[in-house]
Amino acid sequence: MLFSAAYREGAPLQRLWNRKDTELLSSDYAIAEAERHLDAAQQRRLVDLLRTVRIVPNAPPANLPEVRSLRVKDVPILAAAIAARATHLITGDRRDFGAHFGKRLGGVLIVPPRDYFAHALRKSSRSRR
Repeated sequence: MLFSAAYREGAPLQRLWNRKDTELLSSDYAIAEAERHLDAAQQRRLVDLLRTVRIVPNAPPANLPEVRSLRVKDVPILAAAIAARATHLITGDRRDFGAHFGKRLGGVLIVPPRDYFAHALRKSSRSRR
């Protein structure tokens, strides 16, 4: 999510930062992963985005059977989300997390951005009634 939001100015994922009912979390590990793949201008956008993100501690790997299907580089992302008691892990990484989309791992719902926004839109339209 961080990489995609910082990749280009006005990226659709930047809408997450405008949601009043959403607290964004990340870990140092996830931030380092994003930085590694961004150029200097994109890294400056990332720094701006991170100003309103709560940085949670890196966590030891989660002891879940489903984690075995993740690549080693993705386990710390999920472990930090579980340890922080996040409600959602929003990721566009279909290759590594796609088999888990729509499922809860360690209490965290794994969703692509599109599904998260669709759920948030339905929730807000219900609350306006």
